[in-house]
Amino acid sequence: MYSLVWLMLLSYSSLVSTNSLSHDNALQGKSIFILAGQSNMAGRGGVVNGTWDGFIPPECQSNPLILRLNAELTWETAREPLHRDIDILKTCGIGPGMAFSNSVLERDLGIGVIGLVPCAIGGTNISEWRRGSRLYNQLLTRAQAALHGGGGLIRAILWYQGESDTVSHEDAKLYKRRLVKFFTDVRSDLLSPVLPVIQVALASGEGPYVDVVRKAQLEIDLPNVKCVDAKGLQLQPDGLHLSTAAQVTVGRMMADAFLQIMAPIPVQSSAHKTVHNSFLDFFLRWFRWIF
Repeated sequence: MYSLVWLMLLSYSSLVSTNSLSHDNALQGKSIFILAGQSNMAGRGGVVNGTWDGFIPPECQSNPLILRLNAELTWETAREPLHRDIDILKTCGIGPGMAFSNSVLERDLGIGVIGLVPCAIGGTNISEWRRGSRLYNQLLTRAQAALHGGGGLIRAILWYQGESDTVSHEDAKLYKRRLVKFFTDVRSDLLSPVLPVIQVALASGEGPYVDVVRKAQLEIDLPNVKCVDAKGLQLQPDGLHLSTAAQVTVGRMMADAFLQIMAPIPVQSSAHKTVHNSFLDFFLRWFRWIF
């Protein structure tokens, strides 16, 4: 019996070694983060009456280790505003993405080059992000382009959305169900069922049902889904969008949440990962049954 166990362990060790080579090669690429949601993710920090003041705080300065996938699906050095060619119908300013990235790099140099994939569009409700929608498909297209453009791993989705769902009581009531479905679907389509998701609980809203949506966000109970709370942070004069200083705070909070998770197996080419996990699951189940 123990000889059989030993042989199975040797087989598994060989498989892990092969998979580790593939994983190590992938790590030579980028650590990719998808930025999605609506205007507070796209960034309105410093934007007043449709004009951005141009101020970039130290926490959001460009860094040669931080790249951005532009609208033409090409990597370039990231600089604010990150969503300037993605959320094109509105003026973009400071969002949480650069503060997040610089904060992560300050504390984890081993993460390597960070690749940001802006996907957020202002004024969108959760229904517009459902599977098969234009925004959903655009997110998947950009995510795949990020993986194929020099390789790398998708480390997490950074999600800030929900203000538009505070207008209708019906939308607010259905928000939790729709959000869970979105997280589950996008993880499935990215072949990573436990991909970290860092979401932000609303600081504001467009309608009277902010508390209903916030409650839904704070109650999400899925593996590797963390929620940071923006309530009480400084808003722009419009009373809806976070100020530049508040965006820096949110970015750093999201970095804290991500570093607490640090998923051991981020998204990569799914072939080796699937074999590896399937074998391990089979072996553990067999071992428990025998002993």
